[in-house]
Amino acid sequence: MLNVYLSGEIHTDWRDQITAAAADLAVTFSAPVTDHAASDDCGVAIMGAEDDKFWHDNKGAKLNAIRTRHAIENADVVVVRFGEKYKQWNAAFDAGYAAALGKSLIVMHGADHQHALKEVDAAALAVVQEPAQVVEILRYVISGQLP
Repeated sequence: MLNVYLSGEIHTDWRDQITAAAADLAVTFSAPVTDHAASDDCGVAIMGAEDDKFWHDNKGAKLNAIRTRHAIENADVVVVRFGEKYKQWNAAFDAGYAAALGKSLIVMHGADHQHALKEVDAAALAVVQEPAQVVEILRYVISGQLP
């Protein structure tokens, strides 16, 4: 069983596309919490309110880091998607953390991000633009099968 962590952009259904297309593969997927409000507010919801937005965000970031670190450390492959609409600083951090741990890294983004992500791309073992390409990489890694 291959453990794959799906990191990055949360505003499109790319994760659903990958998991559906990989249903026939021996793959287990994990991901961050993709409910934006829940992710932002998890720290204060569990550990108590904060008057200062910095500390509100700090609590949430640290609590999410527990989940993210665990998932990346236990992953065989880390897929990081950079979307078109927002700058995903957290995705870049996840890619760097995965690279530092020596994880197999697949980066997904459009052509518009090639220059901005050149260092991230250089750390990846594969750079793709579409969820279907991620599935074909996983299929090849598991079975040696080409599309």
